[in-house]
Amino acid sequence: MASEQTSLLQGTLDMLILKSLSAAELHGLGIARRIEQITQGTFQVKPGSLFPALYRMEEEGWLTSTWGESENNRRAKYYRLTKAGHRQLETETERWGRIALAIARALEAS
Repeated sequence: MASEQTSLLQGTLDMLILKSLSAAELHGLGIARRIEQITQGTFQVKPGSLFPALYRMEEEGWLTSTWGESENNRRAKYYRLTKAGHRQLETETERWGRIALAIARALEAS
């Protein structure tokens, strides 16, 4: 695990949520845990950031949700990607690839 947490850059949260849901549907806490896992602890998403983003992304048509039971036998809202969400993940992945390459080039410049 990373020793430092990093603040999410603008637009990063959407991509991380989409990526976390690319393999399976998850409830909110599961999404937050998955993001922490795939970023090796670099990003920890707080509920105050996560849930507004989930609601907005559902409004955009990238996610759909259903109510179910969590592993703790609690009522939980499960999210999954729609076709539009899969397309958005591709778009976000390409965009962040370009950004990462540009930043790497800038850091290498003399």
